[in-house]
Amino acid sequence: MRLQWTKDTQAVYEEILRVARSRGITYYSDVAPLAGLNMDSPADRNHISRILGDISTTEHQGGRPLLSAVVILRDENRPGRGFFSLAQELGLYDGDDVQYWTQELQRVHDWHGVS
Repeated sequence: MRLQWTKDTQAVYEEILRVARSRGITYYSDVAPLAGLNMDSPADRNHISRILGDISTTEHQGGRPLLSAVVILRDENRPGRGFFSLAQELGLYDGDDVQYWTQELQRVHDWHGVS
């Protein structure tokens, strides 16, 4: 079942799918403006986290890897806590953040990427 998506969620989804298909990564600060959000605002940071969580939940329900693995924090070179919290909620992860993320990113690239 696909969650009810807004126009903003669709815009973010299309961009991170494009990034995954190119086997790349992107930053929260690059995708947030697609939803009219500013990463300097705590409320907007929470909102982009919810959007990415909805996208990854939908992907998981469809048997696909967590697409939001391609979105990382520029200064930390890895996803934010919300990514790992969602993975734990979905029963996918309970352990090493870096190891889990690199494996999930590889799964996303293998699933969506163009060889």
